[in-house]
Amino acid sequence: MTTNRLRPLTNDGWGFESNCFVCEPRNDAGLRIPFHHDTVDNVVVAEFELDQRFSGAPRFVHGGVTLAVIDEAMAWATIAIAGRFAVTTETTTRFDRPLQIGRRHRVRAWITATDGRSIETAAEVVRDDGKRCAQAHAMFTALDLDQASSAAGATLSDETARYISADDSPASAAIN
Repeated sequence: MTTNRLRPLTNDGWGFESNCFVCEPRNDAGLRIPFHHDTVDNVVVAEFELDQRFSGAPRFVHGGVTLAVIDEAMAWATIAIAGRFAVTTETTTRFDRPLQIGRRHRVRAWITATDGRSIETAAEVVRDDGKRCAQAHAMFTALDLDQASSAAGATLSDETARYISADDSPASAAIN
């Protein structure tokens, strides 16, 4: 894949600090996985290899860590593709095979539908040999200004505020 189609997704420039467990490169205890928006296929992608610190069984990545990677990819999809800060309100994941410690994997996430503040996403994790390890579907709810400010712990800049929802639909009741 050519790199000119990949736009890096970072927390820099939001106007507030981030300590994300999955993607923040400055989080010493985190996974530090860099995500990108593939602007040609309109998906969020990341390649990663996890070490024994993130194991469940000695040679397998802990299932909860796998879920965190998948959730992060889908959350970045709501930002990069749908243009909204959003939180997960429901998710379903099927594990086809465990992720292996020390092996390269790739996560991909995309938007399947939007309806007002509801954003449906999907994702998959594949091994370096192309075999699928996990697939997921999730519903996200876009945040309004108060919710996004509360999540960030700061007043959002004008640039960042473009990622919030002005709609006060009942979907927000689930996250208030």
